[in-house]
This record gives sequence, structure tokens and C-alpha cells, in this order.
Amino acid sequence: MGEVTISFGLELGDEISAWIRDYAERAGISTLVVGVSGGIDSAVTSTLCAKTGLHTIVLNLPIHQAPDQYDLSNRQIDWLKSDWDNVESRLVDLSGTFDSLMQELRDEGLSDLAMANSRARLRMITLYAIASSTNGIVVGTGNKVEDFGVGFFTKYGDGGVDISPLADLYKTEVKALAESLGIIEEIRSAAPTDGLWNDGRTDEEQLGATYAELEWAMAEIDDPSAGELTERQHQVMQIYRRFKQENAHKMNPIPVFKRQSLL
Repeated sequence: MGEVTISFGLELGDEISAWIRDYAERAGISTLVVGVSGGIDSAVTSTLCAKTGLHTIVLNLPIHQAPDQYDLSNRQIDWLKSDWDNVESRLVDLSGTFDSLMQELRDEGLSDLAMANSRARLRMITLYAIASSTNGIVVGTGNKVEDFGVGFFTKYGDGGVDISPLADLYKTEVKALAESLGIIEEIRSAAPTDGLWNDGRTDEEQLGATYAELEWAMAEIDDPSAGELTERQHQVMQIYRRFKQENAHKMNPIPVFKRQSLL
């Protein structure tokens, strides 16, 4: 079973890398820009970009980052550079920039969520500054549950990208792909976290459910199975529906007023 999974993963990885390269070439793009957080999604995305052979800029963008996240990001970047000559790395410490912004807004009563989202948006600005200076595009790292299930991303933050190579893959599929690509085990086994909170809270702590549970809920809504749900399944389904409703504004197109008559 393991060999089949790895074989499938390698084929899928090659297919995604070819898709990225084809999109870039058709658009006249010469550079791929990826933020590497130390998590599995960005590790897989950056590896798939490296495999295209195109100039790939990978960035570590710490903002008062936990040491383990910072180190895993650097380990992924070092591994990429050791295996692919087309990979360039950059370190941009945004801690001072974030602190300056928070100081300017000190009297505005910002919520903890607003401050966390500001971190993601500062990173987006940095990625686009690099991309627009290198004839590049920003490559997203979100998976299917995050991008189209519960909307677990920052609007105009990590949700601000040009292409999304993993957005049709469940987290469990990303994990299988990571194994086939040879992503270091510490990244593959690390608890998923968005790295936006000083207390180091994990994705599961924020969501109240594991990715596997949310994948089940997403599939169950699209194709309900027979039989009654367990108590935990009811809980997970409620969690999924709540996040999907609350975050619909992130996942749906921006509402546009349509006038009824011409002036």
C-alpha cells in the first residue's frame, strides 16, 4: 500500500509541477514566489515550484516567530537549495514592521484576530513586492478544506495569491504527496499551525476539529452517506457548517452591484 501511495504521489507531483510551469510560461512569467512557513503545505508547494525548473524564490518571513517554526522554514529552504539550482532564498524579518504598525494603531482598539490577520497581510505585501520586481507570481499554499471548505485563511493575506496548486487536495492528500516528495519528517509530523498567534495555538485548537474530520464533513455534505451520525460526527458537522457560513465572504466572489437601468 505504501509503494502505491508514493507512486501515486510522485505522479500527482509531476502533474502539478507541469501545471504550474505551463501556466507561468503561457503568462510570460519567469519567477515563482513562495512563502515558506515551516508547515507541510508550504513545504509541498515550494518543492513543486522548484521541480518546475523555473526561477523559484522562497521566503522565510518571520514575525516574532516561534523558534521551531522558524527553524523548520529554514530547513525546508536549505533542503530545496541543496537539491535545485533554480531556487533562491530570502529572509525578510517583518517583526519590526509589524511592531511599527501596531504602535501606529495602538489607540484603535484592535482585536487579537485583527492583529493576527495583519501579520498575514504584511507577508502578502512582501511576497507581491518581490514578485512584481522579478516578473513573478505569488504561489498559494492553501489546501481544499482551508480554501473551499471552512475558509481558514486570511482574506488578502495568505488568501491573496495568483495560483493555488494545492487547492483541490485534501490535507491528507497533501501529507501523502509530502512523503512522496521526500519532505523532511519533522515538517510532515508537525502539528498544523498558521503561526499567527503568540501562544502558538494549532489549527485544530482554533477549528475544534482535525483536518481528517473536516474532510469527512466536506465530503458528507456533498454526498451524504446512509446511516445515522455519531455524536462526534454531529459536532464536526456543526463546526464545519458554522465556519463555512461565517467565512463565506472569503470563499465567494466579491459582491458587485448591478444597476437595473442605464443613465
